Amino acid sequence: MRSLKLDTPKSLSQRVMQRLRQAIIDGEFALGAAISEEMVANSFGVSRTPVREAMGQLQAQGLVVIRPQVGSFVFTPSAEDIHALCTFRIALEPKAAELAYRHDRDGAIASMSEAIAAMEPAVAAKDNIAYGRADAAFHEALFAHCGNRYLAESYQLVSGRVAALRTNLTSPIDVRTRTSFDEHRKLLDLFARGEFDAFEALMTTHITNSGLVYAKALKVETAKAD
Repeated sequence: MRSLKLDTPKSLSQRVMQRLRQAIIDGEFALGAAISEEMVANSFGVSRTPVREAMGQLQAQGLVVIRPQVGSFVFTPSAEDIHALCTFRIALEPKAAELAYRHDRDGAIASMSEAIAAMEPAVAAKDNIAYGRADAAFHEALFAHCGNRYLAESYQLVSGRVAALRTNLTSPIDVRTRTSFDEHRKLLDLFARGEFDAFEALMTTHITNSGLVYAKALKVETAKAD
């Protein structure tokens, strides 16, 4: 695993949490992997207290599962979790898009265009981490510009898990094909035109297909474990 380095001067537990969150999203810790508090503390050069606090914050975000007397582990979704997560996204993202169009159309288009611009070289380089980050930025732009903090906060409850699943499971496929990239470009075009019936239909298909990939990968991993 790459060296874990801290940067911005936030509270120690926040800095540890943010670096660990990104490590989970980027796949430095695999889904279901154990995270040693001692290893993290030694890597950061801090005591176990801020690490323990960071683990608690990550557990609240659904990225970490803490098992008393056993240890801390990166989350592993069940088939039911995946279905519920996709249903949640399908309900929220089209609505966030409509609100973003009315509240800050130009800003949303700029952010989504920037994300798509980052996707193309990632596909060319078959860089699933860079693609996953750009993919996440595209979807998060809808909430960043929707003008409704409650909707944005609702998405934040699941955004880390979505990003981790995306990087670990769908992005390795997405960088080998242009299907996802083409769908994002079409979503942006529909958004810019304000064609939200078509936008919702494509977003539903896009998210549903991602869920199918998650479920298939989960099934394969479960079979390996057995």
